[in-house]
Amino acid sequence: MLRTRVLGQAERQPAKPVLTASLDLAARLPRLILEARRVSASVHGIHGRRRAGPGETFWQYRPLVTGESSSRIDWRRSARDGHLFVREREWEASHAIWLWIDRSSSMGFSSSLAMASKVDRALVAGFALAETLVDGGERVGHLGLTRAMASRRIVEQLAQAILVDAKGADLDLPPDGPLPRLADAIMITDGLSPAASLAKRIATMASSGARGHVLLIADPIEETFPFTGQAELFDLEDGLSLRVGDAGSWGVEYRQRLEAHRDAIREACRKAGWTLTLHRTDRPASEGVLRIASLIATSRGSGGGR
Repeated sequence: MLRTRVLGQAERQPAKPVLTASLDLAARLPRLILEARRVSASVHGIHGRRRAGPGETFWQYRPLVTGESSSRIDWRRSARDGHLFVREREWEASHAIWLWIDRSSSMGFSSSLAMASKVDRALVAGFALAETLVDGGERVGHLGLTRAMASRRIVEQLAQAILVDAKGADLDLPPDGPLPRLADAIMITDGLSPAASLAKRIATMASSGARGHVLLIADPIEETFPFTGQAELFDLEDGLSLRVGDAGSWGVEYRQRLEAHRDAIREACRKAGWTLTLHRTDRPASEGVLRIASLIATSRGSGGGR
C-alpha cells in the first residue's frame, strides 16, 4: 500500500534546538550532515576564483551568525526590533555563491516511494554543495541567514543558522531583491509556490546579471499521482483539503497542470539565463548535487571575464 506522511513545522524547523523527538530537525541534523559529507566526497572538479575588494555599496542586512565578531554588528539596525544584524557590502557578496533552501510546509512531504522527505533531501543537497564549493575555493552563504564564507566548518555553520531561523519554515520564496552582479545563486525548492510569484522572484534576483541554478525537488508520487478510489488531498501551504470519490480520474488533468506549472518555471529560468534541474527523492542525492556542481563549474569556467 502506498503511504505518505508530512513533517510538521517542528520537524522542518524547530523554534528551539531541542532533541525531544527522533524526527525533529535538530535530531536529524547530525545524520543529514554526515550524508551530505558522503555526497560531497563523491563530487569533484569545482575550482573557485576568490576575489576581494574594498567595495562600499550596501547590499543587505542579515542576522548575526554565532561565532562572528561583535564588531560586525550594525547597532542602529539592530535596535529596531531587538535582534542583532550585520550590514553587508557588495564586495563581500560578489563572486560568492548564495544558497537558498526551501523549508516551507510543502517540503515536509514524503511518500513510501521516496528515500527521504523533500526537506531532508534539500538540506543534504545544500550542505553537500556548500562543502564541495568551499573545498574548491568558493565562498558560500545562505541568503538572508549567513554571510558568504570559505570556512572548513561551512556545513556546521549553515546548519546552526537554519536551526535557529524560526521564520524559515513559513517562507516559500527566497528574499526579495537582486543579487550582486558577480554572484551565483542555487535555489533548492519544490517549486510549488504560485508559478507567477516564483518567476517574478527569479527575475528580480537575476536582474543584476547574476547567474543561478534551480534544483527542483519532487517526491515520486507528485510526478505520477498514482491514487485510485476515494482520496483526500491536502494543500500543505494553505491548510485546505479536498475529498474526491475517484482519484484515478484526476490523474491525467493533475499531470497536465503540473507540467504547465513546470513549464512556467522553466520559462522564467530561461529568460533569466538560469538553469533548472529536476531531482526526485527516490534517486540518490548525489545525482542532483553532481548536476548542479557541474553546471557551476562550467559556467564559472566559461565566464572568466565576467
